[in-house]
Amino acid sequence: MNAIRNVAEAFSRKAFIYDAFGENHPNLTRMRETVYRHALDFLRPDDHILEINAGTGTDAIFFARAGMRVHATDLAPAMVARIEQKIVQHNLRARLTVEQCSFTELDHLRAESFDAIFSNFGGLNCIADLRAATRQFPRVLRAGGIATCVIMPPFCLWDLAAIVKGDFRTATRRLRGKTIANIEGVPVATFYFSPRQVADAFGDSFRVERVQGLSIFAPPADRKNFAQRFSRAYRLLVALDERVATRRPFRAWGDFFIITLRYGAR
Repeated sequence: MNAIRNVAEAFSRKAFIYDAFGENHPNLTRMRETVYRHALDFLRPDDHILEINAGTGTDAIFFARAGMRVHATDLAPAMVARIEQKIVQHNLRARLTVEQCSFTELDHLRAESFDAIFSNFGGLNCIADLRAATRQFPRVLRAGGIATCVIMPPFCLWDLAAIVKGDFRTATRRLRGKTIANIEGVPVATFYFSPRQVADAFGDSFRVERVQGLSIFAPPADRKNFAQRFSRAYRLLVALDERVATRRPFRAWGDFFIITLRYGAR
């Protein structure tokens, strides 16, 4: 329970500065757009999406504006408050709703069933056992529905490159399977999963539709200024990413990977 409380407290503190990090950040914008293109390949107009670990609602607003209905959830009360503000600000009450809820307690949701579940940028990396979340999904996902999750893998080329600077702690942090991140002064355990581990956690009732690496050779999300400082190299690395993103073994070597799985059959 302490771990859950830490996550809620850490991301509540983060809510007040989270959006500012994404401003003037072309690399993060590229990463989000890549995730959106992947997800939209599997979504239909007017699908009802359950977003877990929704943060400040950036993704929920995108999908609502794209014509889907979205029920955004997050464990952190300050994140939920930010989404509520944005619903009013963007006049999205008809397409976007919000509820404070952990993705391990989806049986508490007000809404009942969805066409898709969406989890972006490593929210599911905050739990040691993915099954604590994925075993909830069949309760809320319609047959034939999809789950698209963006997960941090245990192997990242950019982390490994820290060896060149003699920073073995950074180079091996994911390989150890668990790190403790300091998020606004709160320790939060972070766990890393391979595409195979994710598929196993979903179980036999789900089949993998696509796995796609995100920021394999291109810089990770925390390299905010790389695109401006090294624009030519950045463009080359992004082009290389696009060539290998769905190929083994590269798709599991990025800052994240995007995985979509389908539940049952239509």
